[in-house]
Amino acid sequence: MTTIGGARPIAVVGPGMRRLLVTVLALFAVLVVNSAYLGAVSWRQWFTGASLEDAVYQSMFLTHLVLGLAIIAPALIYGVMHLRRAIRRPNRLAVRLGLILFACVIVLLATGIALTRGVPLVELRDPAARAVAYWAHVATPFLVCWLFVLHRLAGRAIRWKVGAGIAALAVGLGGGGMWLADRNASAVVADAEADFLPSLARTATGRHIPAEHLMRDADCASCHADVHADWQHSAHRFASFNNPAYLFSVRGTRQAVLERDGDVAAARFCAGCHDPAPLFSGRFDDPNFDDENDPTAHAGIGCVACHAIEAIGSVRGNADYVIGIPERYPFAMSDNALLRDINGFLIKAKPALHKRTFLKPLHKTPEFCGTCHKVHLPEALNQYRWLRGQNHYDSFLLSGVSGHGVASFYYPDQAEPNCNGCHMPLVASDDFAARRNDASGELTIHGHLFPAANTALPHLLGLPNAVHDAHRRMLEGSLRVDIFGVRAGTAIDGPLTAPLRPEVPSLAGGETYVIDIVLRTLTLGHLFTEGTADSNEVWLEVTATSDGRIIGKSGGRSAADGAVDPWSHFVNAYVLDRDGNRIDRRNAEDIFTPLYNHQIPPGSASVAHYRLRLPDDVAAPVEVTAKLHYRKFDTTYMRHFQGEDFAGNTLPIVTIAADRMIFPITAGDSAPAPDIPRWQRWNDYGIGLLAKPDRGALRQAEEAFRQVAALGRAEGELNLGRVLLREGRLDEAAAALRGAAAGGAYPWSVAWFGGEVDLQNGVVDGAIDAFTRLVETDFIEARTRGFDFSRDYRLQNKLAGALFERAKLATSAERESEWLRAAEARYRTALELDPENFTAHYGLAQVYGRMGDEGRAHEHRRLHARYRPDDNAKDRAVAAARRRDAAANHAAEAVVIYDLQRPGAYGLPP
Repeated sequence: MTTIGGARPIAVVGPGMRRLLVTVLALFAVLVVNSAYLGAVSWRQWFTGASLEDAVYQSMFLTHLVLGLAIIAPALIYGVMHLRRAIRRPNRLAVRLGLILFACVIVLLATGIALTRGVPLVELRDPAARAVAYWAHVATPFLVCWLFVLHRLAGRAIRWKVGAGIAALAVGLGGGGMWLADRNASAVVADAEADFLPSLARTATGRHIPAEHLMRDADCASCHADVHADWQHSAHRFASFNNPAYLFSVRGTRQAVLERDGDVAAARFCAGCHDPAPLFSGRFDDPNFDDENDPTAHAGIGCVACHAIEAIGSVRGNADYVIGIPERYPFAMSDNALLRDINGFLIKAKPALHKRTFLKPLHKTPEFCGTCHKVHLPEALNQYRWLRGQNHYDSFLLSGVSGHGVASFYYPDQAEPNCNGCHMPLVASDDFAARRNDASGELTIHGHLFPAANTALPHLLGLPNAVHDAHRRMLEGSLRVDIFGVRAGTAIDGPLTAPLRPEVPSLAGGETYVIDIVLRTLTLGHLFTEGTADSNEVWLEVTATSDGRIIGKSGGRSAADGAVDPWSHFVNAYVLDRDGNRIDRRNAEDIFTPLYNHQIPPGSASVAHYRLRLPDDVAAPVEVTAKLHYRKFDTTYMRHFQGEDFAGNTLPIVTIAADRMIFPITAGDSAPAPDIPRWQRWNDYGIGLLAKPDRGALRQAEEAFRQVAALGRAEGELNLGRVLLREGRLDEAAAALRGAAAGGAYPWSVAWFGGEVDLQNGVVDGAIDAFTRLVETDFIEARTRGFDFSRDYRLQNKLAGALFERAKLATSAERESEWLRAAEARYRTALELDPENFTAHYGLAQVYGRMGDEGRAHEHRRLHARYRPDDNAKDRAVAAARRRDAAANHAAEAVVIYDLQRPGAYGLPP
């Protein structure tokens, strides 16, 4: 009892307040029991790493939110009323403890509200602030209980039995919750993969997935507005029948296999990556599938199609993944707006399950992207044999950019661990998933526009200009064009003047010259262009003018339909069917072999040669410009998929890089040198010459690398060693590599080529030592840069081959068996990195044959025959294509010189 102003004593807790207190204590008691369950499951989940937040857990968490909201008003009202009556009580210890207790209750309630996402104005999005609030919310209840006990000990007696009963119930429910969560998590449904072949995709249950589970993109937008805004304009969004180019091609494939097989099952090869909603719902298998009006036809690669993937089956590509129906929060699939709002509120309030379900460690790996960006053509599709298709994954894996490739020409300061660094750049956002960027201090997310090179979609579908600009920025500067040198005469063995600039030689009227232009990849982590390299149109436009008059042209375009001159230099793959016809409509079922492949690896180069005869009467300086252009689809393919609507190839053209050179006529001159080190220009020139097939320009490459060495760069001796090794000049190669090592060349590159020299010289132990160092990445500088060469399957195969050779030299059966087992292990590692590697299968066939294990030897001989190129069949198709297409035949030569004055060239005046 207390008094106010000398009046009658007032009870500190009156009858009405007592009922309110009982309500608060009852709610708090239920919350304690509820929290015990939630805490026990969360701890068990943290301890085991398993996802245990099932539907029961989510229901209990919803109960926690409801109880938490319900207790706010009565707790605050009671606290204020009790404080007014008790503030002047003579028991000052009880008063002080009560004040602290009330403050802790306010902290508990405030942190609960702040942690509840979706509450305007007060919700916390900053990760650091949320962490502080979370631990305060977890710790404060213990402090509240302790202070409540102390407060009551200073006053009336505590009913200990009630508290003990509540504690026992909490402990029991917490233990039961852990047991039930473990039991539910251990229930696994067996996999199956029969319904989706020849795509390697499969579902976690082996059954179809209802389409509505894969088409919930609008739900995602409510929390991830920035991500959704990016995605809805991305190439992933328009990967399916909603893409007019793909629609034409997949219709053709479906029709072709339907006529051939009586069903469209073989076309699932496309659907595993392009059409997940129709495929997994079973609608794709319907020959009469309405690819214009069925909602699944327009789903593309949606949010769930990527984020519901649970596992990667292998690195074979072809959609080798397992997808399931994600664990849902309560009311996720309800049609009731209120219940859907409750579902969204739950996700925001307790996003941990959502994050674990939809963002797994595998999503941050290049292997995840490689499931669809690595392709082989299965026998079920082409009715022929296994053939390799596009392959971003392996060209990245074997590059210097990834830090795994041992044979790169250039290496970055730090390895790029995955594809996201380029294709999912961080962007500022207040999205619910945003995280604090250590560099900028901003909240950022990974962009989901996936900028790359599909400049056709924004044009064809009327997407915002910003989408085209994002792809354009990825392309511009990704390669370099360098007008490097000029040779007198008509061939590449004439006297060379290079590098052009600052010195510029004079040219003479009536004379003929060969101009050498170097293309070098700069910002790419995979082949350029990769992807749809048969229909991507990348070409070099070279123009020679004098006094405003065009005197030479290659790479011009037709004024009639925008087609590029077929006699241009294309950076593409010219792919054939088995009859030697070009694959010109993305008809994957007919792909047979390439006639040529002019794609450029990352950190590599190519050289294009152009012949120019100056007019006899030329008097003004000759200006030569070289521009590397990119257009997503060539005119032939545009004509196919646009049909009657085709009105010329109007797709946007991006100029990736350009260079310009002015040659005087009367006397030599000078010009500013490009902002490229002189040694690097020579080095890139040599790399481009070395890359030519059939040893077509090795002598010129050797000359270029000797120039690099003369400029004091160890890269010269190192790359000279590559040339000499390729020519079989092993002693000279060894000497060059010793010079490279002394000059400070990449020690891992020296070890790689030195090991090859040793192996060819029969110094098997030396080769084994070199390759073993590489597999172990036993180089301090390489490890500092984040490199790991053990993932280069070429290296694993080379080491295995050396170990096999060592086994043949063993002096006892026991030692031979040890060497053979070591070789077997390395070949097995190579197959883990590339299961279709025919070199590794051939090696294992040899190893098992020598072991006397004829069963396994036979199996690997079979696999080797399956995966190796069919050169005899290829020769027939290539011969037919060469006869049929003179321009392609010319471009397929080992050394090609493009004539800048070819009669009939597009853009060249008569």
